[in-house]
Amino acid sequence: MSPNMHDHNIRKVIQLLEKDFNEWDLPIVSSMAEEHSGPFPILISTILSLRTKDEVTAKATEQLLALAATPEDMVKLSEEEIIKAIYPVGFYRNKAKTVLHISRELIDRFASRVPDTIEQLLTLKGVGRKTANLVVALGYNKEGLCVDTHVHRISNRLGYVRTKTPEETEYALRKKLPLEYWLRYNTLMVAFGRHVCMPVSPFCSRCPVVRYCDRVNVVRSR
Repeated sequence: MSPNMHDHNIRKVIQLLEKDFNEWDLPIVSSMAEEHSGPFPILISTILSLRTKDEVTAKATEQLLALAATPEDMVKLSEEEIIKAIYPVGFYRNKAKTVLHISRELIDRFASRVPDTIEQLLTLKGVGRKTANLVVALGYNKEGLCVDTHVHRISNRLGYVRTKTPEETEYALRKKLPLEYWLRYNTLMVAFGRHVCMPVSPFCSRCPVVRYCDRVNVVRSR
């Protein structure tokens, strides 16, 4: 096992992950951001992606945005039309309600513009910190720091932070992760977590950053 991970090693970790990144699939929301410019598509795809497989999210997002790519167009759709477009994403009925509600809120409260601050985004029903950070980062190229289960797990496994929840991890990373890496950190860690650093039995034998990892709570590896 390596010694405790020093803060400066995060730069080496990120550099090494970048080298291998092209061999991994791009996370769905990052992929959507490349295909659909603007914060509204990113907001919608993130909402649809929660507890849903990437390939289902991608198809649902494409189908829904083909019908309505703006809040004004979205509120013209019925709830049933949205359900039909996004089925079978997880909790599709609730998500259809959320998409309509958020679209109305954007029109009524923000002149149809998606807010560019985490604080304002969090006032929208159904938007949590993960979604808000992704919209700020990918939609506006501002200092969002999205922490999902992959980012939380890997940051702790490396020994870079010692936290119990994704929200605690976000605040810990905001204090120590160099600002230059904030926009890229989620995309890298999600891809890394899906292909190498799995929750159970990670592929430590072919991990590009194993020499910098404390392997915290790793009981079994491959």
